[in-house]
Amino acid sequence: MPYSFMIGPGDEFGIQAERWTPLHATVEGWIESLALAHHASMSARRITRVTGDDVDGIALDGYEPVREVRGLADTWWRGRDSLVAIYSGEAECLSFPRGRRALVYSGLDEWGLRGGVEP
Repeated sequence: MPYSFMIGPGDEFGIQAERWTPLHATVEGWIESLALAHHASMSARRITRVTGDDVDGIALDGYEPVREVRGLADTWWRGRDSLVAIYSGEAECLSFPRGRRALVYSGLDEWGLRGGVEP
Protein backbone atom coordinates (compact mmCIF):
# COMPACT_ATOMS: atom_id res chain seq x y z
CA MET A 1 0.00 0.00 0.00
CA PRO A 2 1.26 3.50 -0.74
CA TYR A 3 0.22 4.80 2.69
CA SER A 4 0.32 3.92 6.38
CA PHE A 5 -2.59 3.69 8.77
CA MET A 6 -2.14 6.04 11.71
CA ILE A 7 -3.86 7.52 14.72
CA GLY A 8 -3.85 11.31 14.69
CA PRO A 9 -3.23 13.80 17.48
CA GLY A 10 -6.96 13.98 18.31
CA ASP A 11 -7.38 10.17 18.21
CA GLU A 12 -8.62 10.24 14.60
CA PHE A 13 -8.04 7.15 12.50
CA GLY A 14 -6.52 7.92 9.11
CA ILE A 15 -3.84 7.40 6.54
CA GLN A 16 -0.50 9.07 5.89
CA ALA A 17 1.21 9.29 2.50
CA GLU A 18 1.68 12.59 0.70
CA ARG A 19 -0.26 14.11 3.58
CA TRP A 20 -2.23 13.14 6.67
CA THR A 21 -5.88 12.38 5.91
CA PRO A 22 -8.22 11.49 8.80
CA LEU A 23 -10.83 8.96 7.69
CA HIS A 24 -12.82 8.63 10.93
CA ALA A 25 -12.96 10.76 14.07
CA THR A 26 -12.02 7.73 16.20
CA VAL A 27 -10.59 4.24 15.86
CA GLU A 28 -13.96 2.97 17.10
CA GLY A 29 -15.65 4.75 14.19
CA TRP A 30 -13.35 2.98 11.75
CA ILE A 31 -14.16 -0.38 13.37
CA GLU A 32 -17.89 0.42 13.14
CA SER A 33 -17.45 1.18 9.43
CA LEU A 34 -15.77 -2.19 8.86
CA ALA A 35 -18.54 -3.99 10.73
CA LEU A 36 -21.20 -2.07 8.80
CA ALA A 37 -19.54 -2.90 5.46
CA HIS A 38 -19.57 -6.60 6.34
CA HIS A 39 -23.17 -6.48 7.58
CA ALA A 40 -24.39 -4.53 4.54
CA SER A 41 -22.60 -6.82 2.09
CA MET A 42 -24.28 -9.86 3.64
CA SER A 43 -27.76 -8.24 3.72
CA ALA A 44 -28.02 -6.26 0.47
CA ARG A 45 -29.86 -7.62 -2.53
CA ARG A 46 -27.68 -5.51 -4.80
CA ILE A 47 -24.34 -3.72 -4.45
CA THR A 48 -23.44 -1.01 -6.95
CA ARG A 49 -19.90 0.34 -7.24
CA VAL A 50 -19.45 3.97 -8.31
CA THR A 51 -16.05 5.54 -9.00
CA GLY A 52 -14.36 8.86 -9.75
CA ASP A 53 -16.49 11.87 -10.63
CA ASP A 54 -19.61 9.69 -10.77
CA VAL A 55 -19.54 9.62 -6.95
CA ASP A 56 -20.73 13.25 -7.03
CA GLY A 57 -23.88 12.10 -8.87
CA ILE A 58 -25.13 9.99 -5.96
CA ALA A 59 -28.27 11.73 -4.68
CA LEU A 60 -28.24 11.66 -0.89
CA ASP A 61 -31.49 13.62 -0.45
CA GLY A 62 -33.52 11.82 2.19
CA TYR A 63 -30.44 10.03 3.56
CA GLU A 64 -29.02 10.58 7.01
CA PRO A 65 -25.40 10.19 8.07
CA VAL A 66 -24.57 7.00 9.95
CA ARG A 67 -23.16 8.67 13.05
CA GLU A 68 -21.68 5.49 14.54
CA VAL A 69 -18.89 5.47 11.95
CA ARG A 70 -17.86 9.03 12.87
CA GLY A 71 -16.95 9.60 9.23
CA LEU A 72 -14.63 12.38 8.13
CA ALA A 73 -13.19 11.64 4.67
CA ASP A 74 -14.95 8.25 4.53
CA THR A 75 -18.68 8.49 5.29
CA TRP A 76 -21.78 6.30 5.44
CA TRP A 77 -25.36 7.32 4.69
CA ARG A 78 -28.63 5.52 5.56
CA GLY A 79 -31.70 5.79 3.33
CA ARG A 80 -35.14 4.19 3.24
CA ASP A 81 -33.88 0.83 1.94
CA SER A 82 -30.20 1.36 1.26
CA LEU A 83 -26.83 2.26 2.72
CA VAL A 84 -24.19 4.26 0.88
CA ALA A 85 -20.49 4.18 1.76
CA ILE A 86 -18.42 6.98 0.24
CA TYR A 87 -14.66 6.50 0.36
CA SER A 88 -12.80 9.75 -0.40
CA GLY A 89 -9.88 9.50 2.02
CA GLU A 90 -7.45 7.49 -0.07
CA ALA A 91 -8.09 9.67 -3.15
CA GLU A 92 -7.59 12.81 -1.06
CA CYS A 93 -4.44 11.54 0.62
CA LEU A 94 -2.86 10.54 -2.69
CA SER A 95 -4.10 13.60 -4.62
CA PHE A 96 -5.97 11.28 -6.99
CA PRO A 97 -9.63 12.44 -7.24
CA ARG A 98 -10.50 9.69 -9.75
CA GLY A 99 -9.74 7.24 -6.94
CA ARG A 100 -12.91 8.19 -5.06
CA ARG A 101 -15.38 5.36 -4.80
CA ALA A 102 -18.74 4.57 -3.33
CA LEU A 103 -20.66 1.40 -2.67
CA VAL A 104 -24.46 1.50 -2.69
CA TYR A 105 -26.02 -1.39 -0.77
CA SER A 106 -29.67 -1.57 -1.84
CA GLY A 107 -32.66 -3.78 -1.15
CA LEU A 108 -32.15 -3.74 2.60
CA ASP A 109 -34.86 -4.44 5.14
CA GLU A 110 -34.90 -2.90 8.63
CA TRP A 111 -32.39 -5.48 9.91
CA GLY A 112 -30.10 -4.79 6.98
CA LEU A 113 -30.31 -1.04 7.54
CA ARG A 114 -29.70 -1.04 11.28
CA GLY A 115 -28.59 -4.48 12.44
CA GLY A 116 -30.18 -4.12 15.85
CA VAL A 117 -29.29 -0.44 16.35
CA GLU A 118 -32.29 1.57 17.48
CA PRO A 119 -33.44 4.25 15.00
